[in-house]
Formats: sequence, C-alpha cells, structure tokens
Amino acid sequence: MIKHFLNLEWKQYFRSSYWQKNMAINILMVFFALYFIVMFLGLGFGLLLILKKTFPDQDPFVIANGYVFFWIIGDLMMRFFLQKLPVMSVKPLLTLPIKRSTVVNYVLGKSVASFFNLLPLFAIIPFSIMLIMDGYATSMIVTWLFAMIILVLISNFLNFIIEAFSSEKELSFLPIITVVGVLFGLNYFGILPMTSLIGDALLGIANNPILILIPLAILAACYAYNFKILKSKLFLDSSLKSKVEEVNAADLSWTERFGDVAPFMKLDLKLIWRNKRTKSMAFLLLIGVLYGLFFYPQPMYREMTFMSAFIGIFSTGFFLINFGQFIPAWDSGYYKLLMSQNIKYEQYLRSKFILMVISVVLLFVLGIPYVYFGYKILIAHFAAAIYNIGVNTHVILWGGSFNRKKIELDKKAAFNYQGTGAVQWLIGIPLMLVPMAMFGLVNWLVGFAAAVALLIVLGLVGIVFHKKLMKAITHKYLDSKYKMINAFSQDN
Repeated sequence: MIKHFLNLEWKQYFRSSYWQKNMAINILMVFFALYFIVMFLGLGFGLLLILKKTFPDQDPFVIANGYVFFWIIGDLMMRFFLQKLPVMSVKPLLTLPIKRSTVVNYVLGKSVASFFNLLPLFAIIPFSIMLIMDGYATSMIVTWLFAMIILVLISNFLNFIIEAFSSEKELSFLPIITVVGVLFGLNYFGILPMTSLIGDALLGIANNPILILIPLAILAACYAYNFKILKSKLFLDSSLKSKVEEVNAADLSWTERFGDVAPFMKLDLKLIWRNKRTKSMAFLLLIGVLYGLFFYPQPMYREMTFMSAFIGIFSTGFFLINFGQFIPAWDSGYYKLLMSQNIKYEQYLRSKFILMVISVVLLFVLGIPYVYFGYKILIAHFAAAIYNIGVNTHVILWGGSFNRKKIELDKKAAFNYQGTGAVQWLIGIPLMLVPMAMFGLVNWLVGFAAAVALLIVLGLVGIVFHKKLMKAITHKYLDSKYKMINAFSQDN
C-alpha cells in the first residue's frame, strides 16, 4: 500500500501546475538546500577544532552538549514557522477499503524524511566521526549519535502537536514564542539551568546506553499522540462541521469620502477583519511599529545612518509589504466572479493603493516617538514614508500582476508561505535593497541631508506621476487577467 501511495504522490506532484509553473523557484530551493548542507557539513567537521580553540581547558564534548538546549529551542522555532505536516489527497482514498491507520502512518512516516530532519545529520554525523578520531570511545559516541537522532525526531513530532493546538487560534505563533521565551529566560537568569540539565542528560545516555530507552519512550508517546490527532480528523465530513459565530459589524461609512473606490475599500477591510490569515496579518502591524526598538537602542546601529532608511522603509511599509505583495491573490477565491462584474479595474487597484497609503501614514505617526533616539531618525523615517507612498506602492502593485497562486484565507498568517512564489522573493530587491543602497551611497558620498532629499524627491516624483503609473499598472493587470483567472481556479 505504501508503494501505491508513493506512486500517486509522484504523479500528483509532477503533473500539477505547481511543478510546471514554478521551475525557477524549485531550482532556487534546491540551491538553498545545497547551501545549508554545505554549511552544516563545515560545522560538523570544524566544530571540534572550534571548541578546542575557544575552550582550551575544557572537554569539547561536554561543552557541545551544553549548547544542545539552544539548538533545541532554535530548531522548534524554525520548524513551527517553516515545517508543515506532509499531506496527501486523502478524501478520494476514504471511499476505498483502505484503513485510516494506514494513511495516518504513511503521513507521519513521510514526515520523518523531511529536510528539517535530514539537515542536522550533516552536522551530527561528521562531529561524531571527528570525536571518534580524536580518541573518544566509539560505543559512547555512537550511543550519543543515536540519542541525537531520536531528539531530532522528537522535535519533529512535537512541532506537529504544537501546530495542532495553536492552528485554530488567532496569532497562533504566540504560544511557541511564549514557551521558548520562558525556557530561555529560566536558563538565562539561572532559575532552571536548562543547558546543564540537557547536557548532563545526554552525557548520561552516552555513558549508560540503557538510558536511551527514555528518549525512545518520549518519541513513541509523541508519535502515538500525533496518530490519535490525525486519525480523529480523517473523515469525509470533517470539514463540514457547522460553526456558529457572532457577527461583529463595523461602521465603514468613513470610506464613502473616497468616492467610487469606497465599495472596494469596504470589501478589503471586511476581508482583512473576517479572515484568519488577513486578521492575523493586521495584528502584526505591531511588529512594524516596534521594529526600530531592535536596533535604535544599540549605539552601533545609531551610528550607521544608512540603516535608518532600511528600518524606516520596513517600519512604515510593514502593511504595504505584507498586504501588497499578495494583490490580487487575496481575492483569488472569488476572483472569477469579481472579473465577471461590470467594474473598472483601475478603481479596484486604486482602493488597494489608498489602503496602503493610509497604513504608511499611520505607521509613520505611530513611529514619531523614535525621535527620542535622535532627530535624524525621524527625518529618515519621514523620507522613507514619502518613498513608500510614491515608489513602493507602485512597485508592489506592478509586482502583483505576476501573482499566480491561490491563497486560502482561513489559514494562519504567521510564516505561512502559501501563495508565495518567485515574485515575492524578487520584489524585495526594488522594495528594500535599492532604496537602502541609494541612501547609503549618497550618504557616504555627499551627506545625510542629500540622502534624505533623494528619497523624498523620488517619492514626490512617484506621487506626481501617480495617474500615469496607475494606467500602466492597470494595463498590465488587464493583460494578465485571464492567466490569473486560470491560475486561481487551480489548487496549487
């Protein structure tokens, strides 16, 4: 049966539009995978030498085990935001005489072959080889190696349990951040020394192989719990459960002052507030407001004036970037219906533009207290806001004409990469890197005032030529209209 499952998934993947239309992003992902493999191999073979040089009077094996705690919490964070439970199209299989347990075991077994589980092995195995070559007992290191592999698998299944509990909640990333933050805080302030506890536990297992049964039992418990969760959801009618919710109506009459684009603005605001992914994204505006606090309190960043342009563009353009890069994919669920109506496409795009401009102004105003760290920061933020309004709004609207991926609005927002393609990666160059490079170069050659003036002038030029730019962008969308309809009608 497993052979048939593998055969079906192979055909599904290579016959899908995803494979045919996203060859470039697939090649890019392979490149990144190879890059990380090489980095981990270098770490595995070089870690012993680094530890000996850094801690010449201590046992490098003991020191390495002491750092496993930080690897665990970092691994859990990365898995939560990037790793998803591998799925297959099971609904057609549920009408066939196939045991549900077989399907669940296949899905969980498939997760073991995840890149997130294989990548640590490129560091753990070489490090084990270097330890054996350095004179450590082979039996002890091999036992430790198996314990680390079990730890990787525990992290794999523990991540899916955390996902299952947090997926139905708003701001679902907060529980994992809270747990990791509390564990880190307990260790940092010496309340509960997690580094020594986990390090001593691994050393104990390495010296007493029988103790490896403890992590094996934990792994079995995590697998069994995942099995129970998935099997309970594996029914044809599992997605047909009725959900009763209280309807909260908001007064959107203030949008009427924007004239003929008001109906589209109302639709966008309702879409943002009523759907999980967009609603969570709106709450994330807090990150945009507080982004500067990661940098400005540190003197080294305050002296790097070119960084203030980058922080200003990201901070004032946080909503612009997160919302704008998926235009018109937000409406992919009913895009075909929308395009069948007698509407002007320019009005549709202008409503998105006005929302992004409002967000930039709002985030700039909320960021005014950054003047506490120096008046230059406020000036740079103002220039960045003008640049976002005049240039980046048009850049991101133009980039949206290349979107070809459907978005499910009922999925969580945090680090959800559904709908992300090559466009979203490449659009970051003109959005962030180009203005930062121009600001830094002019600041270095001429001065801070000239660099600020450059961003303001470019922003004002974009504002002056707004109507002409919008006509060109609208024409581009109309050219891509039927390609988008076709793409949004398919499951990615």
